[in-house]
Amino acid sequence: MTSARRTPRDADTPRGTARDAVRDIPRTGHRRVRAARKPVVAGLAATTALVGAWYATAGAATAPPLTPATTAVALTAKLPYLSAGYNNTREWTRTATAAAPNGTLRVAWPASDGVHVTPLTSAGKRSGSDTVVKGAKEVGGLVAHNDGFALLTRVADTNKWKETAAAIVRYTNGKQSFRAKLTGTASHDTSPTLDGQLTWNGKKYGAYYVVHGAGGFADGHFGDKLSYVSAKGAKLSGGWGWGCSHNEGIALHAETTGDFTSLCFDDWRSGLFVSTGIGAPDVAPVVQREQCWAGYCGGTFPGRTGDLVKSSTGRYATAFASRGAASAKKNPDDSSGRGWTVKPRTSTHQVAVAFLKNRNSGPGKAIYLTNAPGTEHVNVHVAPYGKDRLLVSWDSLKNAKCGSGTCTGTFTGTHVRLIDWNGKFQSADKVVSARITGDIAVQKDGTLAWAYVPVTPSYTKPLTGASPTSTSLRIARLKP
Repeated sequence: MTSARRTPRDADTPRGTARDAVRDIPRTGHRRVRAARKPVVAGLAATTALVGAWYATAGAATAPPLTPATTAVALTAKLPYLSAGYNNTREWTRTATAAAPNGTLRVAWPASDGVHVTPLTSAGKRSGSDTVVKGAKEVGGLVAHNDGFALLTRVADTNKWKETAAAIVRYTNGKQSFRAKLTGTASHDTSPTLDGQLTWNGKKYGAYYVVHGAGGFADGHFGDKLSYVSAKGAKLSGGWGWGCSHNEGIALHAETTGDFTSLCFDDWRSGLFVSTGIGAPDVAPVVQREQCWAGYCGGTFPGRTGDLVKSSTGRYATAFASRGAASAKKNPDDSSGRGWTVKPRTSTHQVAVAFLKNRNSGPGKAIYLTNAPGTEHVNVHVAPYGKDRLLVSWDSLKNAKCGSGTCTGTFTGTHVRLIDWNGKFQSADKVVSARITGDIAVQKDGTLAWAYVPVTPSYTKPLTGASPTSTSLRIARLKP
């Protein structure tokens, strides 16, 4: 990491200079601000083929219909359902759906009076009034318990940048049982945006989120932090205080023992990396090299792309929006030796899946499920579907026009498709009306459940004003 003074906005300095300075002053709302950095190599023409990639092929002759059942849930406050991402790109405001051990559901969503957590039956119907976490600023992750929930969020704090702190808030039987701040003066950090994940292994929570240095060696820089917290809110050993820098996407999977499995998109090393137990320093295994700054990675894992799924044999699968790497090499102008320069293979993002053999190792080549250079693919997710298949979903934008790492285009649908654990197609591509706008819950019988605002999205222009709002959600459920 290089040192640099705080600047009023993202200077987007070249790699090898003071590029890890405070370039990410948060906009009002969700995403860190990134002024457009001119890529080293211009985006390839829309007709460029995905040279060297290998593609999934047709799978099973028969497949389930993949038609989610949906239930309407009235909201007690207005949900602003869009957020401005990099270059004001339209993104869904994140909602989180989580399943308790008894099969019931909780859905977390933001409003002007805090984060609401709505209790639902196992069938997706409202079962009680909302719990409103006052002062909470973001849905960073949700764990559902039989007697309540735990929420990763941001709360007010006192620090040199006047930014929020990351916190886990636990509610039991309708009452707050603890509120544990994860950043603060003692650790010299804040969290002006989380882009996070919260997981639970039955004994402890793991919270993985973005941090902003506020004093100490990392003053003015952005990195990530992994914290472990007990069932009663006490901070535990393990994790790290500073990891991927800057982290453009986070994924976390709870483990019964040892380090929780984690992935990060790092813009300095430029790509997707396994950060399990090591905070992703130079030795972090590579999942995929990507041109990875100012939105080029295709969005963060929780909000727009990717998830991390574990198989019964201990393998892992992750899905993400990828422009690929026609070439990748270390940046000779970066005196630290950490910087990489990646030439993208396509100007638009395609849907990619990578498989990890264990929690500490990178995979072989990513498998591309799409090959449509004129189409942008966003909002990529993957979830377990039964015992031996995966459900991959994404939104497609035709006639994509791309610049400074982000694309606009005409929305052509939310797609779902099944693949096996080798990446082979097990169903036809299907367009569904049940948008996926956040975390997907897996119920005890394997049913997938998620919440979404029942509107048709538009990606034709940036979001420059206030978000539209909704007073209803739909709960989608898809049983394998």
